[in-house]
Amino acid sequence: MSEKSPAARQHETPARILVVDDEPAIVETLQILLEGAGHEVAAAGTGKECLDFLTREPCDLVLLDLMLPDRPGLSVLGEIRKISRDLPVLMLTAYGSIDRAVEATRLGATNFLTKPWNNTKLLLEIRQALERRRLESENATLRGQLAFARPLENLVGSSETMLKVFVMIHQVARTSSTVLVSGESGTGKELVAKAIHKGSPRAERPFVTVNSARIPEGMLDSTLFGHLKGAFPGADRNRRGCFEAADGGTIFLDEIGNLSLETQVKLLRVIQEREVVRVGSDEFTPVDVRIIAATNIGLAAAVRDGRFRGDLYYRLNVIGIELPPLRERLEDVPLLVEEFLTQFCRRENNQFLDADRKSILRFTPEALRIMMAHSWPGNVRELRNVVERAVVLATQEALGPEVLPNSVQGRREPARPSPPAGIRRHPGASLSEMVEDYERSVLLAELEKHGFNQTETAKSLRVALSTLNQKIQRLGIDAKRRRTR
Repeated sequence: MSEKSPAARQHETPARILVVDDEPAIVETLQILLEGAGHEVAAAGTGKECLDFLTREPCDLVLLDLMLPDRPGLSVLGEIRKISRDLPVLMLTAYGSIDRAVEATRLGATNFLTKPWNNTKLLLEIRQALERRRLESENATLRGQLAFARPLENLVGSSETMLKVFVMIHQVARTSSTVLVSGESGTGKELVAKAIHKGSPRAERPFVTVNSARIPEGMLDSTLFGHLKGAFPGADRNRRGCFEAADGGTIFLDEIGNLSLETQVKLLRVIQEREVVRVGSDEFTPVDVRIIAATNIGLAAAVRDGRFRGDLYYRLNVIGIELPPLRERLEDVPLLVEEFLTQFCRRENNQFLDADRKSILRFTPEALRIMMAHSWPGNVRELRNVVERAVVLATQEALGPEVLPNSVQGRREPARPSPPAGIRRHPGASLSEMVEDYERSVLLAELEKHGFNQTETAKSLRVALSTLNQKIQRLGIDAKRRRTR
């Protein structure tokens, strides 16, 4: 399929454009061009007509001539900005200059184009300006919705993708609909489920987590649905399952893609009938549970492959929330780092907390640059572990690259050194004997390296000379007799 021309693409987002120019031929030419691209066009011949139009009519973009009969176009631009701060304004003039372009940009012009214009370039500039305004408007709407929303505990981010996730959480929390949260391992799927539960009318009722990947297949039905005493070997008492334990609240089914087809059938019945049957029983127990499921695999593909039931998939995927991997929202890394630094400093109750119990630890620009360049295959969970490591190793407020693991710095882990030759590992040797042999071999190797000069050897091993002397005596090394220099 060939790529659409700029003019053809304009049909996808038609806009109302005001052309401000006192030359009828130019207005007519622009009108033909813009209407051919699917836009609605209005015209004004003076600055006053332009401003009067904008005060009474909605408009998506203005094409403004620099030279108007009643006042300069830059003056009109300043007045337009008083009416609307975000209305795209493209300046058109036959008198192009760098000084005028700079002044127009300073006053808020979206761009500055000269006459005669290139039709393709002009339509492209209009499309880009309209798209930027649309994205800014959507982002402002999302932020406005979040301003009235309750904060989401432990979910941090300001990227556009995460703002949409936050808004979705607040929208679905008030309902009882089943939710399917998808995303790579470590992206925070359980945090989303907990946020939905805490924002719901069920917040005071139980939140029960079931990770099907960690439960043996033979125990999964009993875990989910419960069992009667004697239902199977080891069932020494009646036990209610997780669905009954979550009655009135929320059950979070993590790694839902790992369920066997047999268990999927039973789960489908629970969703449809809102009742469970304990293993070993034929009685139905009604349950009032909101289901939130999560997966790190593509369930749609699993359905096509026959590994997951299509009817269950559609029952679970009433509302889908997809979490982006951290590598696709790297702009959130500094915010996450700041949050984790405070969390771990508070946990350790260390000296790196201010009066408000906020962390005063900060990664250096070089360390942050390394972190922003990392692909984070373990996602937010990996970042959290890296920050925890940094807090534990911190000796000063500035955290440099040295506190980052080799995997983040892009270096391979150093190979473990082979033990020196001569270590006894014969049968019956105790641990202390093997340790002594190892220590003796290391000391002898270093002493020989430095001609049995104990001062140089102590410096090489970074131990006190007195400590080295004690070890030599304890290990029975005749250092004086063997000294060569």
